Amino acid sequence: MKKRIKKTFIIITLVLVAGLVFLFTYVPSLSKQHGVVETLLYLGNSDNQPLIVAFGGAEGGIDWHRNHMKTKRDSLIQKGYAILAIGYFNAEGTPRNLDRISLDAISDTIMNIAKNPKIDESKIALIGGSRGGELVLNLASRFDHFNAVIAMSTSNVSFPAITWSANTSSWTYKGKEVPYVPAPFKTISPALKGDLYTAHKMMLEDKEASKKAEIQVENINGAILILSGKNDDLWPASEMSDELIQRLKKNNFKYYTEHIKLDGGHIAPLEHFNLVYDFLDKHLPTE
Repeated sequence: MKKRIKKTFIIITLVLVAGLVFLFTYVPSLSKQHGVVETLLYLGNSDNQPLIVAFGGAEGGIDWHRNHMKTKRDSLIQKGYAILAIGYFNAEGTPRNLDRISLDAISDTIMNIAKNPKIDESKIALIGGSRGGELVLNLASRFDHFNAVIAMSTSNVSFPAITWSANTSSWTYKGKEVPYVPAPFKTISPALKGDLYTAHKMMLEDKEASKKAEIQVENINGAILILSGKNDDLWPASEMSDELIQRLKKNNFKYYTEHIKLDGGHIAPLEHFNLVYDFLDKHLPTE
């Protein structure tokens, strides 16, 4: 009887180990919609409108088309800006998951739309929050046709794809995965409990991987505004934003940059949107 129990225990252990190995080595197939993004362009009546390209975060879809962003969207249009709302995953026709999203495809899409005769393609700003903040920093650090960046509740590194295996990059550039901070086994427990703050802190403990995954923000071709909530409970946005500023200073960044820490949590930047208006008035003004 004891031998049978011992044998059963060994078999169960081997199955669990095999399952964990599979979990951490499995690479999902690249989406058939890879390189496809969904867009909605909102134009005012004036000519030479600066373009604000707006991205949502980990919820996917076209966030800036949703009702909760309507007031901000309309106010920017009234100020003379065109708004390009982009869905880069979990939108119609796009990849289902935030997994190896093509930065090249997003950039090409933006520049094709910027050829609209009502748009001033020499004035393009990117705005994004959370994973969208990570995205706009990755984009602007690789393509010099973007002239201003607003990153809200952002990170200073690239994190893994949002898939059940989490062992691919969120982004690709020129067909290659952008370096990212991997999710170690110990992050499974807090992630299952919904404690994403702890899971992200655990990932950042890997200093070597974090260094390789840092976004090279010193290559951005324009002013940068970073907004974070002091009590962000999804990831350490204020600390990661401080790292961004330190990297910019270390590399003698020549453009304006500011990190404003706000009272509140992950959505605090959306509650202080006057800071975005002020930044755009100074660094990407309308005619």
